[in-house]
Amino acid sequence: MNLVAAQKGSRKKRVSDTAAMSAPAYPPPYNPYASAVPGNMPPNMNMYDGRYVLPPPYTASPDYSRIHPSFPPADQGFSIPSQFLNEPLVANVAMQYGQALVGSGKQLVGQELEKYVPFSRIKYYFAVDTRYVTKKLGLLFFPFTHSDWSLRYEQDGPVQPRYEINAPDLYIPTMAYVTYVLVAGLVLGMQDRFTPEVLSIQASTALAWTVFEIIVELITMYITNIQTNLKTLDLIAYGGYKYVGIIFAVLLSILFHKTGYFIGLIYCSMSLIFFLVRTLKVQILPIGTSPSHHDPYMHNSGNKRRMYLLLFVAGIQPFLMWWLSFHLISPPVPKS
Repeated sequence: MNLVAAQKGSRKKRVSDTAAMSAPAYPPPYNPYASAVPGNMPPNMNMYDGRYVLPPPYTASPDYSRIHPSFPPADQGFSIPSQFLNEPLVANVAMQYGQALVGSGKQLVGQELEKYVPFSRIKYYFAVDTRYVTKKLGLLFFPFTHSDWSLRYEQDGPVQPRYEINAPDLYIPTMAYVTYVLVAGLVLGMQDRFTPEVLSIQASTALAWTVFEIIVELITMYITNIQTNLKTLDLIAYGGYKYVGIIFAVLLSILFHKTGYFIGLIYCSMSLIFFLVRTLKVQILPIGTSPSHHDPYMHNSGNKRRMYLLLFVAGIQPFLMWWLSFHLISPPVPKS
C-alpha cells in the first residue's frame, strides 16, 4: 500500500508539473482605460500634464496603439496618421468642404458689401462695347440728327447700354474724366506751368465739383418732392458727359488758341444741352401721364417742377464746362 500511495503521490506530482510547464501564458484582458487610472500610470507620466485635458482620475489619454499600429503610444500624444490624409476619398471631401466654405464666405461678404455699394448695379453701367462707345460719342457731338430717344426696358430693368444707345453709362464719363486730367497736364506743360501738385489739384477740383453737382440735384429733387426714374448713378453718368466737350474745346485751344476754345465750348455746350433735354425728358417727364382726377392743379404743378429740374440739370452744364477749363486757356498775368 505504501508503494501504491507513493505511486499515486508521484503521479500527482508529475501531472501538476506537466500542467505547470505546458500552460500558456495568456496576457490579461486589455482595458483601454487602464492607463487612465492614477494607480496604473507610469512613473514618468505627469497627471497634470497640459496634454491631458480630462480631470482626474482620467488625466491621461487612452493607449490606442494596441488596437491599431498606426496610432502612436499614449505617452506621445495623438496625431492623425499621414497615410490617412493621403487617401483620395478624404482629400476629395476636404477639398469640397473647403470650396463650400470659401464660397459661402464670398457670398456673405458680397451680401454685406451690396448693402453699401451696389456692385451689381454698377456693372450695368459698364456693360458697353466698342460699337456703343463710338455711336454714343457721335450722339454727344451730333444729337440733332437723332430722332428716337426712347429707352427700352426688360423685365428686370432697362436694357444694357451695349444694346441701347439711349441708356446712360459710366464708362465714357470715367474715361473722359481721366483724359481731361491728362489733357490738362499737357496744356499746363506747354505753358510751363506743370507741377505734380497742380495736376493733383486739377483732378481733385473736378471731382469735387462733380460731387457737389450731384448733391445739389439730389437735394433739389428731395425738396421739390419729384418722383422720377432717375437714380444717383444716372445723374453721375449724365453729369460726366460734359468732360467730352471740355476735352474737345481744350484741344481746339492748342491749335486755334482762345478762338478755337470758345467755338468748341459753345458748340459742345449747345449739343450737351440738347442731348440732356431730349434724354432726361423721357425719364423726368414720362410720356402717357394722365392728370389726377381729384386735383388737376397738383398735376400741373408737378409737371412744372419737373420741367424746372430738367432745365436746371441741363443748364448748369455749360457753366461747369467753362469753370473747369477756362484757367487752362488763360494763364494768370504775371505780376510786375
